[in-house]
Amino acid sequence: MTALPARFSPLRRLLVAGLVTLAAGVAQAQSAAPVRILVGFPPGGGTDAIARALAEKLKDQLGVPVVVDNRAGAGGQIAAQALKASAPDGHTLFLSHDHSISILPLVTKSPGFDPAVDFVPVAGFASFANALALSSGTPAKSVPEYVRYVQQQGGRDSIGIPAPSSIPEFLVGMLASKYKLDLQAAPYRGSAPMMGDMLGNQIKAGVASIPDFIENHKAGKLRIVAVIGDKRQPILPDVPTFKELGIAGLEELPYYGLFAPAGTPHEVLDRLNQALAKVIAMPDVREHLTAMGLTVAYQPQALFANRVKGYTQTWERIIKASGFQAK
Repeated sequence: MTALPARFSPLRRLLVAGLVTLAAGVAQAQSAAPVRILVGFPPGGGTDAIARALAEKLKDQLGVPVVVDNRAGAGGQIAAQALKASAPDGHTLFLSHDHSISILPLVTKSPGFDPAVDFVPVAGFASFANALALSSGTPAKSVPEYVRYVQQQGGRDSIGIPAPSSIPEFLVGMLASKYKLDLQAAPYRGSAPMMGDMLGNQIKAGVASIPDFIENHKAGKLRIVAVIGDKRQPILPDVPTFKELGIAGLEELPYYGLFAPAGTPHEVLDRLNQALAKVIAMPDVREHLTAMGLTVAYQPQALFANRVKGYTQTWERIIKASGFQAK
């Protein structure tokens, strides 16, 4: 401890020393506090599974407990608002894909947050593809077969989506327009409840991310029949892209990353960035995330920030061109 000036009285010196010791103790307690990773969807979905896989490894890198806090609802809007309200001290993060960060502010008049003002990217770690999957309640094994099936059922069907006013909803609209069908998006509070209805044959089709579908696809409980992107996904080499099926505009892949509240100190962001970089470089982590259908690619803060900005601008043009009105 730095020596106190000789002019201080013994009592004053004791009080100052006590305050310094107390402040040091508070700082140490804060640094040892758990890190909370907010997830905007219920347990059991793809985003939740990804967060839990990373949290398990991040605790070793950060030296503190890392817990997943599911704040499900409104397509991640509740979790995003919780991040905005959190202290910028590195102890609350938001693991999110594109919907909450890039899409919600474009389709919601008052989302309660502005990512460009209220958040700061920590780092990106993966991209992924959305997909159309069919339940075992339909005999179709491809998009053309599904189209014929719907036509035979009167030309109408409901397709599940994890959240309203999302890319999956726009994709349903593109399918309806392409094949001249009356297809209605049926929004859920996350992919997990949607998956439950698909597995129970309550709905015949759903649009969500490959990580949401992949395990049930591998188990033969549902069938992924098309994916977004400009090329087929390595984990699904036999599944065509929507571009191959004649539906353009879905070539850019969504992202996954970590976000912190605006105002988080640079040294804290650097520490989080370095920890995530080490975790993503671990072979078992990369293998696990790849098996879930992610394309793993770590992006440091500046690069990821540009990725988010460019992706948001792309979808702003698409949404405006569709005539969609923010609600």
